[in-house]
Amino acid sequence: MRILPRAPSEIDEADRLLDLPHPREVMDLYGQQASEAVLLNAYKSGKMHHAWILAGQEGIGKATLAYRFARFVLENGDFMAANVQNAHSLQVQDNSKVAKLVAAQSHPDVFVLRRNWNEKTKKLRTEIQVEDTRNLVHMFQSTASAGGWRVAIIDAVEDLNSNSANALLKILEEPPPRSIFLIVSHEPGRLLPTIRSRCRMMPVRPLGADVLVQIMRDLSTAPLNEDNLNLIKSRAMGSVKRAFALMDSSSVGFRGRLEALLIKLPLIDSTALTAIAEETAKRDGLTFERFTEIIEDYLQQAVHNRKGLGTAGLIPFAEISERFGVARRDVDAYNLDRRPLVMSVIGDIARAVSN
Repeated sequence: MRILPRAPSEIDEADRLLDLPHPREVMDLYGQQASEAVLLNAYKSGKMHHAWILAGQEGIGKATLAYRFARFVLENGDFMAANVQNAHSLQVQDNSKVAKLVAAQSHPDVFVLRRNWNEKTKKLRTEIQVEDTRNLVHMFQSTASAGGWRVAIIDAVEDLNSNSANALLKILEEPPPRSIFLIVSHEPGRLLPTIRSRCRMMPVRPLGADVLVQIMRDLSTAPLNEDNLNLIKSRAMGSVKRAFALMDSSSVGFRGRLEALLIKLPLIDSTALTAIAEETAKRDGLTFERFTEIIEDYLQQAVHNRKGLGTAGLIPFAEISERFGVARRDVDAYNLDRRPLVMSVIGDIARAVSN
């Protein structure tokens, strides 16, 4: 995998998965050639929609694709040029000025809208602030540095608060010429209809098992044994983020304890549940993130397994998933005690399983 040098920084980035290379630094695209072709052909046509929602679960390459498209458009501003019309991918040269500027976060015509670092709390903000969205709007109201394209990457749209979403909506309604908005969405079902209606939705599929294994081989610092590979293929659901979480030793132990609890439902082992709830209360938040991923996986699988039971069999789990998503975001936003949420969602699942 070709990766451009990382600019040194001690500040966490909301759109970086674990400690992996940031999507702006990754020059190769794995397993998403179909989505790449859609964007390339749209650009070649000269009738490209100004706003795209790249929709799919986290860790499958949506942001990598967004940066790849941004580099290509900024490098090749004339869609009628022969090299564009003859292109078979969005690849640009690693040593191109555009690639280096994008990787260094210093390209004047690229705006990345994401949750930023709060200097007061020394933590990442829980939402994208309206001031940041207004800065994006201001940039798009000015002239592009070389009279070419301007590109905004929003990662992820679910992090917008209501004021930020409304500010973004205004620029989507009246986009300036030669503007592209690449909107990363991990939960497209939560998008405001007003935003969705002004964008072209492009579902991005989970990575295939073989592709995911290849990425893990390229990025993992430790060798992968056969058990690791089988676990990745069966449980990672096509996500690089999930694959690396599965390989983490502390995550493996926690996952085993939580899955043992879930298997016994509707019977609840209160001692095990209390211990799990206490683990999620750790200040670093990593265990709670693992808990969230495991519960979301469980609920998705529960819905999948009950498709043959009709609506009545699906609704309880779909409702739990929706309530859990809202409560989880509230816990993060207001720094609430995580233990009550853990207790309540396990209780909800137990009742749903028993019916």
